[in-house]
Amino acid sequence: MEYADSRPYSLRSKNLLYRVYGFMAIALCITALVAYYVSTQPLIMNTLFTNRWIVFGFFIAQLALVITLSAAIYRLSFRMALFLFFLYSALMGVTFSTIILSYTPSSVYTAFFVTSAMFACLALYGYTTKSDLTGLGNYAFMGLVGLIIGFLANMYFANGPFDYVLTLIGVVVFSILSAYDVQKIKRISETLYEKNEMENKIAVLGALTLYLDFINLFLMILRLVGRRNND
Repeated sequence: MEYADSRPYSLRSKNLLYRVYGFMAIALCITALVAYYVSTQPLIMNTLFTNRWIVFGFFIAQLALVITLSAAIYRLSFRMALFLFFLYSALMGVTFSTIILSYTPSSVYTAFFVTSAMFACLALYGYTTKSDLTGLGNYAFMGLVGLIIGFLANMYFANGPFDYVLTLIGVVVFSILSAYDVQKIKRISETLYEKNEMENKIAVLGALTLYLDFINLFLMILRLVGRRNND
C-alpha cells in the first residue's frame, strides 16, 4: 500500500533534485574513473582500437541498458535501477577511454569545465524560470533526431564544414534539453504522492536523463574546442 507524502511541494521538489544530481554526479565520477583506468591499459586499448565488434558490443549493451531503464523503471526495484544506471556509466567510461587518447589532456579538461559551467547555468535556469519550456523541448527533440541523421550521413560524406555546423547545432540542442529536462523533473516531483521507493526510482531516471544531456553536451563542446593528439 502506498502512502501519500505530506511534505510540501517545494521540499519534495528539492529533495528529489538533490538525489537526481547526487546520482548523476556519482555516475559521472564512475565514467571518468573507468575511462582513465582503461586509457592507461595498453592491452585493453589495443583491443578496443583493433576490434570494432567489441566496441559495437559495448554500444549495443549501453543502448539496451538505457531502453531497459526507461521502459521498465516502474517494474524494477530502486536498487536494480540504480545498479543498471551505474553499470551504464561504467560502460560509457570504456567508450570514453578512446576519446581521452584521441584529444590532448588540456582539451579534455577545458571541455569538461566549460560543459560543467554551462550545465550549471542551464540547470539553474530550468529550475527557476517561470516560462514553460515544453515547446522548446519538443523542438530540441526534433533537432536531436535530425542531428543523429546528419551525423550518420556525414560518416559517409566526411564533410568538415558540415560536421562543424552539426556540432554547433548539437550544442544548442543539448543546451535546451538540459534546461527543459530539469524543469520537467521539477514538475514531476510536484505531482508525486507516493512514498520514497517511487521517488528514488524517478530520481534514477531523472539522473540518467541529465547524465545523457551532460555527456552529449560535453562531446559537442569537445568537438568544437578540442585539439586532437595527431594535429
